[in-house]
Amino acid sequence: MRSVLMTGCSSGIGYHAAHAMAARGWHVLASCRKEEDCARLRAEGLDSFALDLTDTASIHQGLSQALDSTGGRLDALFNNGAFALPGAVEDLPTDGLRALFETNLFGWHELTRAVIPVMRAQGHGRIVQNSSVLGLAALKLRGAYVASKFALEGLTDVMRLELAGTGLHVSLIEPGPITSRIRENSIPHFERWIDWENSPRAEQYRDNLLARLYDKREPDVFELPPDAVTKRLIHALEARRPRARYPVTTPTYLLAALRRVLPTRLLDMVLQRL
Repeated sequence: MRSVLMTGCSSGIGYHAAHAMAARGWHVLASCRKEEDCARLRAEGLDSFALDLTDTASIHQGLSQALDSTGGRLDALFNNGAFALPGAVEDLPTDGLRALFETNLFGWHELTRAVIPVMRAQGHGRIVQNSSVLGLAALKLRGAYVASKFALEGLTDVMRLELAGTGLHVSLIEPGPITSRIRENSIPHFERWIDWENSPRAEQYRDNLLARLYDKREPDVFELPPDAVTKRLIHALEARRPRARYPVTTPTYLLAALRRVLPTRLLDMVLQRL
């Protein structure tokens, strides 16, 4: 049975992907940051354990537990666990940015480095990184998340080049708006790090961002359910020749195209409206 270790499986994209890949016959090692979420997934029939991407000991303990479950082999890694910290760059404390990078980039890097020797020894493996349209184009009030995804894109591109010919394949999935709890889950981080009431942008926060964070809302335009990402993950894990990139949702295709063809000044005019 093929095995895949996933992070960020408590809800949204990771939750759907874990159940879908298990239904396809994969041994899914569905990790979450919180043990109570792992207990819920175990009750649903998944092999789940805690893996905190900000904690080196937890990362290595989680991988060890995964390898114990598979007899020391691992066919795939799906890096997915991440969070958002909305707010203007001028209001973003460096410690807040650092905390986000610990989860969204550094933890992924540490886990991936620990997995690669296992895959090298067995001569094959798939590494799939869940990026974002915000790894391709910048949007206002999302600087921390944008920075982490731009960094992820670059690091993953280099890793793909370096692992060519080893039997290890590296892919990026680049979703646009997907139904998930990322906005809801960003609220504690926003409240911890962003002093919006004392910002020169207080009115902008009040008129725009606070409503997006706290008000119940209809789905965004072009928003798709998590299975849109899972479909790309299936190809990345099972196709004989996985792609380097898997765009998901119309905004991803559109912004990627605009970035290629528009001068920066014109692209900024488009992004200012979003």
